[in-house]
Amino acid sequence: MATACVTKVELTVSCENLLDMDVGSKSDPLCVLLMNSSESQWFEVDRTERVKNCLNPKFAKKFVLDYCFELVQKLRFSIYDIDNKTIDLNDDDFLGELECSLGQIVSSSKLMRPLVLKNKKPAGKGTITISAEEIKDNRVANFEVEARKLDNKDFFGKSDPYLEFHRQTETGWQLAHRTEVVKNNLNPCWRPFKISIQSLCGGNMEKPIKVECYDYDNDGSHDLIGIFETNMKRLQEASRTSPAEFECINSKKKQKKKNYKNSGVVSVKACQIVREYSFLDYIMGGCQINFTVGVDFTGSNGNPKSPDSLHFISPQGVNEYLSAIWSVGLVVQDYDSDKMFPAFGFGAQIPPDWQVSHEFPLNFNPSNPYCAGVEGVVQAYRMCLPQVKLYGPTNFAPIINHMARFAQQALQDNKASQYYVLLIITDGVITDMDQTRTAIVAASRLPMSIIIVGVGKADFTDMEILDGDDGRLKSITGEPAIRDIVQFVPFRKFQNSPKEALAQSVLAEVPGQVVTYFNTMKFPPPNSNTPVAVPEGPTKN
Repeated sequence: MATACVTKVELTVSCENLLDMDVGSKSDPLCVLLMNSSESQWFEVDRTERVKNCLNPKFAKKFVLDYCFELVQKLRFSIYDIDNKTIDLNDDDFLGELECSLGQIVSSSKLMRPLVLKNKKPAGKGTITISAEEIKDNRVANFEVEARKLDNKDFFGKSDPYLEFHRQTETGWQLAHRTEVVKNNLNPCWRPFKISIQSLCGGNMEKPIKVECYDYDNDGSHDLIGIFETNMKRLQEASRTSPAEFECINSKKKQKKKNYKNSGVVSVKACQIVREYSFLDYIMGGCQINFTVGVDFTGSNGNPKSPDSLHFISPQGVNEYLSAIWSVGLVVQDYDSDKMFPAFGFGAQIPPDWQVSHEFPLNFNPSNPYCAGVEGVVQAYRMCLPQVKLYGPTNFAPIINHMARFAQQALQDNKASQYYVLLIITDGVITDMDQTRTAIVAASRLPMSIIIVGVGKADFTDMEILDGDDGRLKSITGEPAIRDIVQFVPFRKFQNSPKEALAQSVLAEVPGQVVTYFNTMKFPPPNSNTPVAVPEGPTKN
């Protein structure tokens, strides 16, 4: 199941050349941060300290926010000259403000903009600079663990053991990781796994870690085999030279059994700490997200002039295709510096010879299919619609292969500077399923992701197959995809939801796909000289 990319971001604010509103001295500025909710209501998040008598303040207090890639998080930085001790700002002089998205800030790392007044006129020569830094401990611990002579908790067969790692918090123990279950084995060897240092010990290498060993039961009544406690410092030091071994103790069994020794031994063969780059490391390092749109113009959409057609533009100027373009595009555009997006159609007969095409530019300019921003894509779609004849079939492979050629070019640079996101909006069953599977498997080796939004009421079973979360998508020759790059969402699930909900769902997997790809390729962020996954200290041979 996809999870949102949420992390803590620290924002540092400074200003220059603020308006001087005081007589006999200079302004005493303070910065207020407001955020826009989905109901279009602004609310205050926090405010900095007041810097007395200064027109070029560097505020010491930081703003800390949860950052979500899938959402357009609108922010407003308002600067006031504070002349009293009341919390109400109505009596204080307004010095200017900036509205922007959090995505714009993190994608540029440092954002400098002019301040404007309420009437949108310049606030003198005043400027504001906002710097972003992700709050993170980007270390992970790679484990290799096995056990021997575990207690048998089953009457028939042997125990099915698994491990749980718990982090100590102020409110008690918190689950950090659970291994897979090894069936019917008292001497299990679990697959290598990794746990973030933040989750495991909060960055404190001496903080206690509790490891519990259970016998898995289908009904959920898992039997405790034994427990031991340790910490990261001990785990790391021991595994550098020889396996770190721990006796699993079952306190209830120990109380009952006079000659009790242990319920088995867990052996940590390796515990290697490495640093991993995050999505923000790549974005703030200069990686560009290139956004391309593919629109389905097949006949199953219905006559665009008919209100029953999925391409019918309502009196309000919208349809499901436009809604999908707006929702996803508004988020992605913050991560593309030139905001020039290629947009293509497929499945239509196009002028002048009325041949069916499966990758024609919406602006009918093959040498320059780029549209200026999301507005440009929408405009090209509107102009294209009355000029084509909806036809068929519904072929995905040509447009996927088209984009893959650009991703292949970027791959040749051997760095994490470009990543491609293809948004396909479609109404029906794929006609070239075999070719599409093969194209996706090939694309899984490239810096690209594919988002499919299904509009209308068609059967989208094939789309679920392509969205291979279980990793089983294969080409017609049996070649497997090396990673999941497809995210499918039916638009009908979001018809009665806020527009942000669609973008949040379809973009949820993109950050993880970006990180997985570049980490697999061992490409560091463009502006980093540090290689990916550098082990800390001596490693075990």
